[in-house]
Amino acid sequence: MFLRLTLIGYQKKMTAVHSTAHLSMISGTLYIVSAPSGAGKTSLVKRLCAEVDDLAVSVSHTTRAMRAGEVHGSDYYFVGVDEFKAMIATQAFLEHAQVFDNFYGTAQATVEHNLAQGQDVILEIDWQGAQQVRGRVAEAVSIFILPPSTAVLHQRLQYRGQDDEATISRRMRDAVTEISHYSEFDYLVVNDDFERALAQLKSIIVANRLSQRRQRQVLMPLLQNLLNH
Repeated sequence: MFLRLTLIGYQKKMTAVHSTAHLSMISGTLYIVSAPSGAGKTSLVKRLCAEVDDLAVSVSHTTRAMRAGEVHGSDYYFVGVDEFKAMIATQAFLEHAQVFDNFYGTAQATVEHNLAQGQDVILEIDWQGAQQVRGRVAEAVSIFILPPSTAVLHQRLQYRGQDDEATISRRMRDAVTEISHYSEFDYLVVNDDFERALAQLKSIIVANRLSQRRQRQVLMPLLQNLLNH
């Protein structure tokens, strides 16, 4: 299920950052997708992008070690801590945050380019990054993915086989912090059934594309014709 929430201050003006005005004028939509580790966010977003046209996930930079099967430039841009901090110094990130012992960040130039081409872009980021992006892109649409229960979340983390029990315990503690920020998001999706959750994510994308703001760009010739008769 998903629930439309009222985001306090959603209509406030963006902060006075040089890139903000540019990002607010572009034609694509920026989506923020957050979730506690193990909720299924990455798998859902991967299927969503594969099945919805003109939708892509932004590839983030990270300082964490590459996992088996991951590809540099596809899953993440894997960089060293010094390189990451240099990018922070040059304001290259739209958002960045430290998660556990590693840094993650979204390169602003890539996001701007894709949105300018009319492509919708998904940022898979945590609540800290989501707060930063909302402060700079007022039109961003945010989605939080919830697990159906604490027991299921713990089970999924164990089945992934990526972490030892101490790390899983830490992820479970941090999940409480992540979930406590649910009210900051526009939509909530519970991933109790993968296909149903995927369908709900698709419905959010479709509904947004049918909004007056988006349709006005596409239908302006028709609207002008109808209004001139």
